[in-house]
Amino acid sequence: MALRTLISEDQIQQRIREIGAQIDADYPDGTLYLICILKGACFFLADLARAVRRDTYIDFMSISSYGKEKTSSGEVKIIKDLDISLEGADVLIVEDIIDTGITLNYLISVLKSRQPKSVRVATLLDKPSRRLKPVDAAYIGFPIPDEFVVGYGLDFAEKYRNLREVCVLEPD
Repeated sequence: MALRTLISEDQIQQRIREIGAQIDADYPDGTLYLICILKGACFFLADLARAVRRDTYIDFMSISSYGKEKTSSGEVKIIKDLDISLEGADVLIVEDIIDTGITLNYLISVLKSRQPKSVRVATLLDKPSRRLKPVDAAYIGFPIPDEFVVGYGLDFAEKYRNLREVCVLEPD
């Protein structure tokens, strides 16, 4: 497999600073929870949390709609749930990529049922051409074409997450 850089480390970091400033403007006060969707979003969460200048709380969820397959089964399962109550809080779901929207659409519904003040989405990458379920992301790092990407948290068989840039994984 060969890697082709799609988004450089500098582009990622600049865009995260811009998103952090917008989050600060949009949430001047109150309780803000950043909910990281594991595993892929942990890199984005770490940099985004440092770019946001206001106090935040952080928690993690793990969700799957793939099981052991390469394509979504359409059945979403919560593997690791939150350790906190969201009641009355502003919630920002931090995601690595929005693809079909199936998992995120389900997650938004679940979190809204927990009576937060608001639920919004921040995603590093958005692949709108693959959308099967609607998802309205408040903060989008980069819209990308329908290519298989790795790096900056995104993986292929648990490899490539540690790359500092987002790359297209291409066959040799």
